[in-house]
Amino acid sequence: MVTREDLESFLIRMDVEYQELDEGMFLVRTHNGGYPLVLSFAPPLLLLRMKVMDLPDGEGHEDLYRALLEMNASDVVHGAYGIEDGELIISDTLELETLDFVEVQASVESIHLAASGHMERIRDLAGAPAEGV
Repeated sequence: MVTREDLESFLIRMDVEYQELDEGMFLVRTHNGGYPLVLSFAPPLLLLRMKVMDLPDGEGHEDLYRALLEMNASDVVHGAYGIEDGELIISDTLELETLDFVEVQASVESIHLAASGHMERIRDLAGAPAEGV
C-alpha cells in the first residue's frame, strides 16, 4: 500500500510545486498555472479535489448542469464534476492498495486538463466573468 512518503515522492517525480498543509494533505500547483489541487492521503483512499468556481446564485442554470453531466460522461477521464457547499468541484478518488505513480500522475493531469479545457464553456454557461485557469 502507498504511504504518505510514497505520495510525496510521486509529487517530487511529477516535478510540481506542492506544499503539505497538514499531515497527508498536499496543495499541488502545476508549473503552467491553473487552479490548485488538493490531495488528501486518507487511507485506504487518496482524495483529489479542485475547486473550479463558486456556483451562480438563483435558478435557471439547467444548461450548465446538463453540460457538466455531458462532460463527465465524455471528456473527464479521471474523476468527475460535482457540487459541494455551493462550489463546483472536480474530484477523483483512488485506492491506495494498488496505487502507483502513473495512476496518480494521470489523475492529476486529467483534472487539470479538464478544468482548463472546460473553463470557458463553464463560465459562459454560468454567466461568470472570464478568468484564466
